[in-house]
Amino acid sequence: MKAQLSLLSIALVASLNSVPAHAKDALQFKDVFNFKAAKTTQLSEDGKVLSFSATPYRGNATGQVYTLNNNKLLAEVERGTKPQINKVANWVAFTQVPTLLAKETTKKKSTLKNNLVLVSTATGEQQTFDNVKDYQLSDDGKWLAYRLDQKADKDDDSKDIDDAKNTDKTSEIKPDKKDKVFDLIVVNLTDATTHTINSVFSYAINASGSELIVSQSYPDGSDNQVALISLNNTFETSVLIDEPGVVANKIAWHPTKNIAAFTLGNYVNDDMRRRDHQLKLWQNEQLTDITSPKKNWTIGKTAKLSWSEDGERLYFENHPKLAAKVKDKKYTDQASLFDYDTIRAQKGLNVWHNNDAEIKPREEQQWNETNKNKHYQAVYHLNGKRVTQLSDVDMPNVALNTNSRNALLGSSNLPYLERIMYGGFFADYYAVDVNTGEQKAIIKDYPFRPSLSPSGEFAAYFNNSQVQLKDLGNNKVSTLTKAIKAVFADDKHDYPSAQPGYGFAGWLEDSSQVLVYSKYDVWAFDVNTLKATQLTQGKESNTQYRIIKLDKEQVGFAKNDTLLVNATDLQNKQTEIAKLNLTDNSITKVLTGNKRFDVIKKAKNADKYLFTEQTYHQFPDIHQTNFSFKKPQRVTHLNPQVDNFAWGQKPELINYKGFDGEDLQGVLIKPAGYKKGDKVPVVVYFYRYMSQRMFDFPKMELNHRPNFPMFTSNGYAVFLPDIRFEIGHPGKSSTQTMINATQKLIDLGIADPDKIGLQGHSWAGYQSAFMITQTDMFKAVVSGAPVSNMTSAYSGIRLKSGLARQFQYETGQSRIGKNLFEAPELYIENSPVFFADKVNTPILIMFGDKDDAVPWHEGVQYYLALRRAGKDATFLQYEGEPHHLKKFPNQVDFSIRMMQYFDHYLKGKPAAKWMTEGESFIEE
Repeated sequence: MKAQLSLLSIALVASLNSVPAHAKDALQFKDVFNFKAAKTTQLSEDGKVLSFSATPYRGNATGQVYTLNNNKLLAEVERGTKPQINKVANWVAFTQVPTLLAKETTKKKSTLKNNLVLVSTATGEQQTFDNVKDYQLSDDGKWLAYRLDQKADKDDDSKDIDDAKNTDKTSEIKPDKKDKVFDLIVVNLTDATTHTINSVFSYAINASGSELIVSQSYPDGSDNQVALISLNNTFETSVLIDEPGVVANKIAWHPTKNIAAFTLGNYVNDDMRRRDHQLKLWQNEQLTDITSPKKNWTIGKTAKLSWSEDGERLYFENHPKLAAKVKDKKYTDQASLFDYDTIRAQKGLNVWHNNDAEIKPREEQQWNETNKNKHYQAVYHLNGKRVTQLSDVDMPNVALNTNSRNALLGSSNLPYLERIMYGGFFADYYAVDVNTGEQKAIIKDYPFRPSLSPSGEFAAYFNNSQVQLKDLGNNKVSTLTKAIKAVFADDKHDYPSAQPGYGFAGWLEDSSQVLVYSKYDVWAFDVNTLKATQLTQGKESNTQYRIIKLDKEQVGFAKNDTLLVNATDLQNKQTEIAKLNLTDNSITKVLTGNKRFDVIKKAKNADKYLFTEQTYHQFPDIHQTNFSFKKPQRVTHLNPQVDNFAWGQKPELINYKGFDGEDLQGVLIKPAGYKKGDKVPVVVYFYRYMSQRMFDFPKMELNHRPNFPMFTSNGYAVFLPDIRFEIGHPGKSSTQTMINATQKLIDLGIADPDKIGLQGHSWAGYQSAFMITQTDMFKAVVSGAPVSNMTSAYSGIRLKSGLARQFQYETGQSRIGKNLFEAPELYIENSPVFFADKVNTPILIMFGDKDDAVPWHEGVQYYLALRRAGKDATFLQYEGEPHHLKKFPNQVDFSIRMMQYFDHYLKGKPAAKWMTEGESFIEE
């Protein structure tokens, strides 16, 4: 404890570059708690209101509402989270969560309830509604409906009625255990009057705010109904469906018309997976059924419903009817106790067979996550009153974009389930006609995702080191890029697998051109003439242009569009914002400077954009502008306390050579108060490419990585180098690259060669664990979740996905490129456990013992090998933690121990007691 307290009390006197010299504080761990981030940022459709939850790393969030006509903070909502702005933007709704103290001290979490806070965007006044389970605001802002998160009180009379009603228990139709009903409170927000509807399971308000559909469910099921309620002073109720056990699981109103769709089931079938649901359409005061186009197909409880934005198509999900459930054999009498079949039915067993397409953990994971309630995509065309099946059991996946009128991209990985275990991910891809359901093959056995034209007539993909265009009408494939002197293959790809391209920007909305990325530029290819047009001129200035797509549902670009693009200088890492005019291909930079700029949102129906700008010293606060970008305005000031701390020097780019002589870069951040000629302790943090973080504000949190300002404000330099790998020899190649990078700091006279530490997690955890078997350059290493023995890890399992780890070595990140039987010598060569006796560097190994990516016994193996070899090794086992620490106490604890470790070995401070004596296992 003394070591921790001394660590937390460190203070340095420093001054930032270009800042008047005055005393600034060194960052302490408790200071990190107070840094806020804008979570769930919302911009109103008219561009006049901004809201988000200002959430500190540790503490209670504050909901914030800004009016963008004057950039004023209109309201703050205590513990306000998950803001929602209704369509006409007269209300902002916040979910008000319990205090952090209540969350940490309340044993029965179910007793903690959320509130709802409404903020008037006209006045800033707040209304609070207690114990809210969920809610909906009408688009016009006149009505609020919310379910009250508490059990309804019953008086004696109602209890007598219920007792009489439930005398015959056999007639009960009980709801599913997880289906909870609550009273629905409907509030007229113009006059504050309320109306209560009891026992509501699901509900939805229509687009005009005139009607409400509710599904009411009761314990015995006898009075269940689906009802339509008029939103007026009288709340007239029309019963749409009235039968015992009935329930509407999903309700979806048309985006503009008074038409509703809902899925209707009945609890009379208590088998949730085999319960048939009907899809009902309420239109013109009538209910009609929408039936699946396939025979013996039905709709399940978890099926999703969604309308296209134009309201012309209703997308829903269905699946084949399941076979009857096999009845379990149970012990029922004396004879059953000795019956083989009944006895064996009680077994716990998984049979792993060599002919299984997937190994059992993957099969189980896929069953629970996907296949147990597997649905397929269908669409109902409102105008033609017809249903089209879009996916099926043979082609199960469709990338749904409800705004696409013509075609969707479909895929199936079913033929490759076995190969995925060792060869990576592959699928067959199709163009699926939204109107007919016809599937046209694009490419089979393909590791990347093709790009489909809006019309569905063409597809583009990267194959044989070139961009290919396929005419799906005649199946003709044309190579688009062969004659062009530009790099379209990702030259940073250093994996033993197919080289990908740089990707696709999209299509013109008439499908006449596909926009393709090269290393630097955006190119347009005409699908008829195959003519290429270079839209940007990035190669000459070493600038990489990429189109910014703020609307994820956008189908295509207009021929005369002016698009926003990121312009990144690949040498100095500066990211600017520019405009690309598709009419004349002119580029105009609109946000520029020694910063990183990101455009984050556009108002749906207004010329309003939000963007952030950041550096290592400047938090990415939100700014607003219009499309001219001529008068940008700062809106938020979330973390002014940055200026109070000795944050560190301005980051610099350091150039060095990779293992093969390639030019690489790293980001160096010198400590606050650094003076030329000082040789300082350095903590190196890395993974793969890191130099793109040159202008990033550091993440203000404590987790598996160093908090950079915590180190740079306390006397350390932090170095973030790029690393490259040689296939078959990832360990030695990354080690040589790291030696070159670190030696450059020594040669520059910045790094004290006796005070250099190394920290990495996961893949970088492996690299750091391996590097100290090859070099004594580093004086202390903190290695998180490292693979230490590739021969054992090769046949391990990634518990989160259930996949065998073999693909990681043969084609993936671990970069061996061959299986264990072809090249056992490579697996041994790259495994630090076999060279533990060569280690002379103190190492701190950290693992969560529920790691779902790397088997945590990989850490145990390395620790035991080092221990046997008499080396200085300490192992931190965090109980119940996955691959990255999730529990706040563990995040803080590891961060403190990491600092203590480096403080001792790099600064010579006294070792904390746990470092010299360990900690005894004591269980009271």
